[in-house]
Amino acid sequence: MVSVDLGAGAGRPGGGLLVAGTTSDAGKSVVTAGICRWLARRGVRVAPFKAQNMSLNSYVTRDGAEIGRAQAMQAAAAGVEPSALMNPVLLKPGGDRTSQVVLMGRAVGEMSARGYFGRRSGAGPVRYGRREELLETVAGCLEELRSTHDAVICEGAGSPAEINLRHSDIVNMGLARACRLPVVVVGDIDRGGVFASLFGTTALLAEEDQELLAGYLVNKFRGDVSLLEPGLEMLRQLTGRPTLGVLPFRHGLGIDEEDGLRLSLRGGPGAGGGERAEGGAGEPYGAEVLRIAVLPVPLMSNFTDVDALAAEPGVLVRFTDRPQELADADLVVVPGTRGTVRALAWLRERGLAAALARRAAEGRPVLGICGGYQLLGERIEDDVESRAGLVDGLGLLPVRVRFAPEKTLARPAGRALGEDVEGYEIHHGVAEVLGGEPFMTDAAGAALDGCRAGAVRGTHWHGSLESDGFRRAFLRTVAAETGRAFVPAPGTCFAALREAQLETLGDLIEEHADTAALLRLIEEGAPKGLPFVGPGAP
Repeated sequence: MVSVDLGAGAGRPGGGLLVAGTTSDAGKSVVTAGICRWLARRGVRVAPFKAQNMSLNSYVTRDGAEIGRAQAMQAAAAGVEPSALMNPVLLKPGGDRTSQVVLMGRAVGEMSARGYFGRRSGAGPVRYGRREELLETVAGCLEELRSTHDAVICEGAGSPAEINLRHSDIVNMGLARACRLPVVVVGDIDRGGVFASLFGTTALLAEEDQELLAGYLVNKFRGDVSLLEPGLEMLRQLTGRPTLGVLPFRHGLGIDEEDGLRLSLRGGPGAGGGERAEGGAGEPYGAEVLRIAVLPVPLMSNFTDVDALAAEPGVLVRFTDRPQELADADLVVVPGTRGTVRALAWLRERGLAAALARRAAEGRPVLGICGGYQLLGERIEDDVESRAGLVDGLGLLPVRVRFAPEKTLARPAGRALGEDVEGYEIHHGVAEVLGGEPFMTDAAGAALDGCRAGAVRGTHWHGSLESDGFRRAFLRTVAAETGRAFVPAPGTCFAALREAQLETLGDLIEEHADTAALLRLIEEGAPKGLPFVGPGAP
């Protein structure tokens, strides 16, 4: 073990490292989490950081700030409480061209991509001042974290070689250059072309940016590493930079990643349907399995809500947009969405609304979460999100929803089905419950959130299914309502499963990366004299 002085306690800011990637979904999030866990095991006070995140999977911190779920997961890996400092800018897409901008944990408005990133003309970039203002904010957050931690591990976004966006970059090389961060680039070998991706990423960076790019990590490798080594040596000769690790492929490590990138693995619309038990949950504890269908609604948010269901032995979770596949499901989940009215139209166009109505009439379970809960109601008044005004809901719950300009951000706790339950709320819609039974209550039985009518239930509480006792009680209820001989396993602890995943990420770094080199980069920065690889940025 190499001893390196990573000490904010030494009277100076802590060290830092930026984990960039050749593409989206190269593995930046999990590599960052793995480095955080490995450092935390060494007793290093480490924090994660992502300057700008584009994701519909978000989380609420204890002080009521909204950040990306990936940064909350990385904070757990580091053993620290998540905060808005770790993700100062969050962009939540609301369509093909607009996003809600969340700054320091609070929504500040909608903006088009052109308005946010600026535009280019033949004379070069047209600057609006926004990039400079945001870079000052994110750099300040990073420095505040470095003043209280021994090390900060930063995650980039997309690719650092997006040459059309370099002038507005605050999350990749723009941040690295502003804060003098050494950079390691992750390449996903499972996609193929990893050498071309790593070389091409380097060669499209400006000389000043290349001075900070110190090495590479190859991710998701399957097979004999010795067969890869000649290529790694040739890459070093071509770029003057070493590969600091070859991380083997591991199943079940896609935890709290961004948006719908994992849906093809789960049988989402991109994969033509299908069924897959997540997390290797194993054989059912009782006599039968429980089949759960999740509707991949447009602008789906926090689809991680169903991860806890998939972790149960004997529970099979699938994403499907086919009405006929709802017929044999024991439970249908309508997840959250950033476009409730748009999701309603989508359900109706595909015949899914009619399929849900049939389920409700037959007394078969349906669960709506956040936006999914809202669209199960009687009507929606939306002058905020879609600006569609009054819209009829599916009418499966006696609930009316009005969208408020201010977003509700909360970390509620209560009781449901005789068990303690916790969650977090992120929504503009305010529900008026006109009948049925409350779903979430306080200890005295007073309504806190949600509604139940027959076998249809809805709640605004994301993450509620991570409460083990409540999840088991809910699955027992679903089994009883469908006549399934399913019994939830008594010992499944979702928090322990997540912790085991984070430990595995730490193991991957400790066992398969050049940890001595990583420590030197974090402490000392990029080495001097790294060669320039042409042609460089245009």
